Amino acid sequence: MEFSTLSVKLWPPSQNTRLKLVERMTKNLVTPSIWSRKYGLLSQKEAEDDAKRIETAAFAAANQHFGKEPDGDGSSAVQLYAKESSRLMIEVIKRGPIAKSDEELSILDKIKECDGTTLDISGEPRKIINADDAEKLLKFLKEPGNKYTKICFSNTSFGHEAALVAQPILSSIKGQLSEVDLSDFVAGRNEEEALEVMNIFSLALEGSDLRYLNLSNNALGEKGINAFGALLKSQYNLEELYLINDGISEEAAMAVSDLIPSTDKLRVLQFHNNMTGDEGAVAISKMVNNSPLLEDFRCSSTRVESEGGIALAKALGKCNHLKKLDLRDNMFGVDAGLALSKAVSAFNGLTEIFLSYLNFEDEGSIALANALKESAPSLEVLDLAGNEITAKAAPALASCIASKQFLAKLNLSENELKDEGAIFIAKALEEGHDRLCEVDLSTNLIRRAGARRLAQAVVNKPGLKLLNIDANYISDEGIDEVKDVFKNFPNVLGSLEDNDPEGKDYDEEEEEEEVGGEDEDELESKLKGLEIKH
Repeated sequence: MEFSTLSVKLWPPSQNTRLKLVERMTKNLVTPSIWSRKYGLLSQKEAEDDAKRIETAAFAAANQHFGKEPDGDGSSAVQLYAKESSRLMIEVIKRGPIAKSDEELSILDKIKECDGTTLDISGEPRKIINADDAEKLLKFLKEPGNKYTKICFSNTSFGHEAALVAQPILSSIKGQLSEVDLSDFVAGRNEEEALEVMNIFSLALEGSDLRYLNLSNNALGEKGINAFGALLKSQYNLEELYLINDGISEEAAMAVSDLIPSTDKLRVLQFHNNMTGDEGAVAISKMVNNSPLLEDFRCSSTRVESEGGIALAKALGKCNHLKKLDLRDNMFGVDAGLALSKAVSAFNGLTEIFLSYLNFEDEGSIALANALKESAPSLEVLDLAGNEITAKAAPALASCIASKQFLAKLNLSENELKDEGAIFIAKALEEGHDRLCEVDLSTNLIRRAGARRLAQAVVNKPGLKLLNIDANYISDEGIDEVKDVFKNFPNVLGSLEDNDPEGKDYDEEEEEEEVGGEDEDELESKLKGLEIKH
């Protein structure tokens, strides 16, 4: 009996097998992985092209090998085919994407940071985000098992279709998010579409457990706040909330106060540049009153007058952890200044306080200076510019300043301290204050004597970067004296271009009578009672 021998040929592979290998390599090249995070993810088109090229090169190498062993079964050729395909694919992965279209490149350039935990698409330039753009920019958030906890969509303009693309993606990861920045993300959209986009994002993120939420620069108003209602109502653990430049009216402020269920963990609350008014400030004060851990509070340029200022001051009195307070550019007046001076005693940890342009006048400023002297031992920034402060308040201010040996920045510009007040401040700064960086007493009706004493008091501070005494009434001789004091540190003395040696407040003869010779000595005698604490 004769037996026939069955011969099995493993090479060459069928055309169908070769096509399946191309498909499998393409899929691997576009699937997010630890390698794609490091080297970048290929586009579908680029992956297909690379996969075809790899397969063709691997087939040619294996076929050449098989030609040298025509009597074999092709197993070694198959092994070489697989090995060569793997080697070439690893080279492509490490090379990363190189064939992006101009359109794709421009939108992906928006990504400012993408490190596996943070996706920040706020980079320049500002882009109008359509549905395709949203797919490209947010694809990283779709990676299986991703660890993203922070997203920033600022400096963009999401339209309705783009928001619909983002909605399921954000919903799928909202449970792991802790920081969300949606500031300035509907730029240029009409009100109807902007509100729709806000509502879509709000619903997508509803139920997230955020620590940081930034909705600034969106011209929200009451409608915008309510559009974010679902998101705001679900936040029980917020630590930082930013509503800057949002058109927060009285009604909008009330809506914010009503919507957020809890602020007992809030550390940062910022409402800068809104039209909040007194009633809005009263609503904000309720939030402040329920925020015992507050460290950073900003309610500057918000059109708040005396009633709202008093309400905020009383609420702030419960914030024993406050480190930074910024109430600049409101219309508080003297009564609100007095109310705030009562709250200041609680601010033992305060390091920065900005109280410029609040119309405190001498009475309010003296009360605040006296209160600050007994609190805030580590104060680094003191800003009382533009409060109509005269030399009458200078002794109290000087005593407070003398006690603040950590002071780095002092701003008393745009007041009416004149020479007498300037000399008090100079005396307070003479001893210690080695951390002093900036001193601003510009626009204070200061003449030669006050300017000279200020220059002498601060010139040798080791960290001094700026003395600004511009826009005063310093004589030409006084300018020469000040420049001579700073001859070894000319870059530290600020510009004096707006100084007016012919100042109209009082004439040169009167100045010489009041602060020259024996009268300057009289000022020195007044300063002997100033208590200097180190």
